[in-house]
Amino acid sequence: MENRSVEFFEAQFRRQVLDGERSLNPFESLALEHLTGRVLDLGCGLGNLSLEAARRGHAVVAVDASPTAIARLCADAQREQLPVEALQADLALWNIDHSYDTIVSIGLLMFLARPRALRLLADLRERVAPGGRAVVNVLIEGTTFMDMFDPERHCLFGREELLQAFADWKVLAWRHDSFPAPGGTLKEFATLVAERPAGPRAGR
Repeated sequence: MENRSVEFFEAQFRRQVLDGERSLNPFESLALEHLTGRVLDLGCGLGNLSLEAARRGHAVVAVDASPTAIARLCADAQREQLPVEALQADLALWNIDHSYDTIVSIGLLMFLARPRALRLLADLRERVAPGGRAVVNVLIEGTTFMDMFDPERHCLFGREELLQAFADWKVLAWRHDSFPAPGGTLKEFATLVAERPAGPRAGR
């Protein structure tokens, strides 16, 4: 996916690799405590969450568009002999083709055109196994830092939109976060952790 967002993060990941950055961000730290079973990490970035999940015994499939991020993740997973399968893929096109006990999407959906973002969110819901969990983090309306967005392909979610999308699931965590950004702008986030019902009517 050749667009401004991918280019923005590819440059950022190169800097972070050079700096040896390996710490979890606040959203990844929250997600880590809710992981169960086999994990899909969509938009995994440098893979800090994927690696830590694997160290804790989870088998992980990690997907990102950045070649720098995937190369770093593969190298670290191989060095530590961790159960991580890392895939470079255009997430504007890539489809979830298996069920997982946990699917994580941190900081991804807002970089897709709205129809695609909503479709991938629906696919994520469907691919979480009954009794499994979804961890979803997005930028929401009120965000004023726009430098990382492709003007043609991005989606700011409504403040309660994730809650509404998972209204029939058990909510384990729900939070809003606001962070200052360059030029006096703001990044406004919503993060949801929800558990899919285990019964036959688990999905929509």
